Amino acid sequence: MKVLIAEDDLSSRNLLSAMLRKAGYEVLETLDGEEVWKALQKPDAPKLVILDWLMPKMDGLEVLRRVRAIESDRPPYILMLTVKTAKTEIIEGLRAGANDYLTKPFDMGELRARLEVGRLMIETQDALAAKIEELHRALGEIKTLRGIVPICAGCKKIRDDQGYWKQVEVYLKEHTEAEFSHGLCPDCKKRLYSDLSGDADQIPPE
Repeated sequence: MKVLIAEDDLSSRNLLSAMLRKAGYEVLETLDGEEVWKALQKPDAPKLVILDWLMPKMDGLEVLRRVRAIESDRPPYILMLTVKTAKTEIIEGLRAGANDYLTKPFDMGELRARLEVGRLMIETQDALAAKIEELHRALGEIKTLRGIVPICAGCKKIRDDQGYWKQVEVYLKEHTEAEFSHGLCPDCKKRLYSDLSGDADQIPPE
């Protein structure tokens, strides 16, 4: 999975990048807030983000607010990693849209564990979105009949919206996805082929 690192400090960025690549992640490095914002607007933007608060050009909070202002069924999972440790600042970061918050200096094991939570959440979102898309496709292929359908009491033909009377199978084929095969019920066999009733082999099958 691809991870975006938003960190302007070279030493911290190199440390994070090396750790993530060792853990099997594909890493995209950014140096300031504007670069992060541009990267997250691309169609192939990483869904897992490690975001510093204090960055040149645009700080982490502003990046968060812009990202969360975009409606998406697959939003990125953003972990804010910062030197800001006050509870009011943590609350502010979470309210701005961070999924998680970790202060510097941090433990590598804890960071990997928190990223794993984010990875699992993203994979769950992707699986759910795929199921929803599959359901929409299935629903789009279904046609249903609603309301009152005028049907002749004698010949059983159905009147369509233009006033034409059609055979039941023709009407249903035009308004549903049903396929038809033809046969004869026992009553129709008896009525139509009564003279052959003694020879079962000559009576058409149901």
